[in-house]
Amino acid sequence: MKKKFLASLMAMVMVFGLAACGGSDDAATDGDSGEATGGKIGVSMPTQSLQRWNQDGTNMKAELEAAGYEVDLQYAGDNDIPTQVSQIENMIAGGCEVLVVAAIDGSSLTEALKGAAEQGIPVIAYDRLIMNSEAVSYYATFDNYKVGQMQGEYIRDALDLDNAEGPFNIELVTGAPDDNNVNFFFGGAMDVLTPYIESGKLVVPSGQTEKAQCATANWSTEEAQKRFENIISSVGYAPDGVKLDAVLCSNDSTSYGVQNALLAAGYTADNMPIITGQDCDKPNVKNLVAGYQSMSIFKDTRTLAEKVVGMVDAIMKGSEPEINDTETYDNGVGVVPSYLCDPVIVTVDNYKEMLIDSGYYTEADIA
Repeated sequence: MKKKFLASLMAMVMVFGLAACGGSDDAATDGDSGEATGGKIGVSMPTQSLQRWNQDGTNMKAELEAAGYEVDLQYAGDNDIPTQVSQIENMIAGGCEVLVVAAIDGSSLTEALKGAAEQGIPVIAYDRLIMNSEAVSYYATFDNYKVGQMQGEYIRDALDLDNAEGPFNIELVTGAPDDNNVNFFFGGAMDVLTPYIESGKLVVPSGQTEKAQCATANWSTEEAQKRFENIISSVGYAPDGVKLDAVLCSNDSTSYGVQNALLAAGYTADNMPIITGQDCDKPNVKNLVAGYQSMSIFKDTRTLAEKVVGMVDAIMKGSEPEINDTETYDNGVGVVPSYLCDPVIVTVDNYKEMLIDSGYYTEADIA
């Protein structure tokens, strides 16, 4: 009888011991059911109308699920702020333990995230810094100042501004005024280009040099095209008219609009100005190969997703996420601990290596 009792007691100890080992620190999946056991993560993306956000959302969901988490992935219509606010509120009420948020408007989520702060739900701002909110725990992005800097340096080197006589005509196009990243993209580029503008080596014939003048609502291709059509008309740019040497475009969607306007005005691959971009969207890579776009900044969303999953995993396991910047990004409440990934320049000379050989795209994607 005593032996049976001891055997039963040992069995109970083993059961409870195994249960303790499989607590909240375990982000693996249940081997029998296949259901996630690591916790529920909310992922809020701004839109599905731009390729890069579709890729970001898909990569994030796949990486988190592979790590054993249940994922509530939501897209906020076509950059619809009330939809994003409602979705985030539902994620908070629905038991999400960490939120990953790519904000449409970095200043529009203060009220929506109060519930996260009250419930102790960590918030990771994804690629776009969320402003004026104490709820933001971490920020994951690419080095956005460096993105702009690289675009400006590309134009500087392509025009050989340090040696060529000039002057050269340039126009400036940036993104959504409510996206905090614009301050870094445009600021980084202008820190490189402004000395040449002030010296007269670079000239902006439209006179539009301020960030507000160069902004593009929602990073819209159509809005960028309309604005540039007006610039072409007012300045008189044409293959046989006023020469346009370069266009600084902060991303690919605005760059695509500029290229559409120039192509409609009679420009070809033989006389296109230098045009920058960012994101390596498929249509832009095709235009890069065709000679309509000079470069794009590649921000591998797989790398960013991997870093964010690492952040989530660390938070869920009670440890500190990896960060590499504690000075740059102040959201109006305080400096947000951040992880910055490195961007790279893609041109016609290295696009195969960077985009195809790496498995980011297939040959068919940009054929």
